[in-house]
Order: sequence, then C-alpha cells, then structure tokens
Amino acid sequence: MTETPQPLIEVHADAGVLATAVAGELLNRIADAQAAGHVPQVGLTGGTIAEAIHREVARLAPASGVDWGAVVLWFGDERFVAADSPDRNVNQARAAFLDEVGAVRVHTAPASSEAGSVEESAASYAQTIRAQGNGEFDVLMLGVGPDGHVASLFPGHPGLDVGDAVTVAVHDSPKPPPERVSLSFEALNRAQSVWFLVSGEAKADAVRRALAEVAPADADAALRETPARGVSGRAETIWFLDAPAASLI
Repeated sequence: MTETPQPLIEVHADAGVLATAVAGELLNRIADAQAAGHVPQVGLTGGTIAEAIHREVARLAPASGVDWGAVVLWFGDERFVAADSPDRNVNQARAAFLDEVGAVRVHTAPASSEAGSVEESAASYAQTIRAQGNGEFDVLMLGVGPDGHVASLFPGHPGLDVGDAVTVAVHDSPKPPPERVSLSFEALNRAQSVWFLVSGEAKADAVRRALAEVAPADADAALRETPARGVSGRAETIWFLDAPAASLI
C-alpha cells in the first residue's frame, strides 16, 4: 500500500493574498495538464474564500492560456434547493468566474426543482460522475467549517459512515439549508491533489484539530469530531491558510 504523503502547509498573510496564490497555482496546474494532452478534472467548493479565489481566477485567466472549454468541473457538495437559488454552489461559481471564463463542462447535483428528493439528486450526481468522470480529480478544492466539516460531511452525521457510494444524501444539516448532496469520503479521496482552503480566526481550532497527531486508537473518534481529517490526496495534500486560520498550529 502506498503511504499517504504528509500534508503541506502554506500560510499567507491574509485572505486576499491567499486567494491570489491559490488562483495562480490552479491556473498553472490546469495549463500544465492541458499542455501534456490531459483533460483536467477539478473539484470546486463554495464559501467566502472560494468565492474570492474564483474571482481571482477570472481576473488572471486571460493570461493563463487555459482552455476552459476543455476542463471538467465538479462540486464536492451542493445544496438541494431550487435551481435559481443563490445558495447553490454552482450559481455562486457561475457568478464569480465560470460564465466569464467560458466553462461549459460543469457538473453538480440536480436542484430540488430538477429531482424529486435529495436521494434522487444524489443518485443522479453519482451516475454523472461514473459516466463522465475519469476516476479521480486532478485537483480537489475543499473548505473547512469552524466545526471541522468538509464538503457536507458534518461531525457525527450518518454520512461519515457511507463507504460504498460516491455520493451521500444529507438531511438535517446543522448548517442551512438542511438538505444537501455531498461526495462521500470514498469519492473525496479519489484525488491526486487535495487543497484545503481556509481563512479566518474562527476556523483556527478546526485547522488545529484536523492536523493534530492522534494515537491510532483515537483516530476514529477524531475523525467523527473533525471530518476534514478524513480526506487526503494520493500525491499531495496542501493546506492553504491565511495567518488567522493558521494561528493555532
């Protein structure tokens, strides 16, 4: 079995510097992959720092040489609300950069106006991933909540125990909206590079818990308390932090 590489930690002065650095690195990775004849598969996330990164991607994209029509984009989780809701991660990303750069191969879980239940939405998204994915993400970007959740896998929630499916139907999310579709741990761990994007002092303790060393006997309990511990890249895991988020490590 190949040993998972130790996570790398990259700390930036503030959220603005962090956003510019991540956007530049993402564009470089995609451009390099395309130059090598590869069709990149990239996982996107939502949230405040993700929106800042997306806007920087839009700003830097014209000089990057990236052909966005040939990038396959996915979301680590999605809110099961109406298709036009501003709560949808895909709508936030479209407004910030997807439409501006001309991304067309964009996939996410169907909205509540497109599927009869959150379970149906999760099943449909899983089918799309199997049909149009290539088995792994080249880069998977993830936020981390103050409670340590990742995608829509929350501390103590049943989705943490799903091990034989690509997606999870989430009910009673502690963070609104209550119904969501999330990739499972199994799917999230099918990435060459996992990038955690974390900004703000409110998330400093979650970062500390996610990166803390624990005894093997305590690993399951630590994961249930801080689900971000459960995701890592096959080739690399990078924590992109601003100084307030890194203040406790």
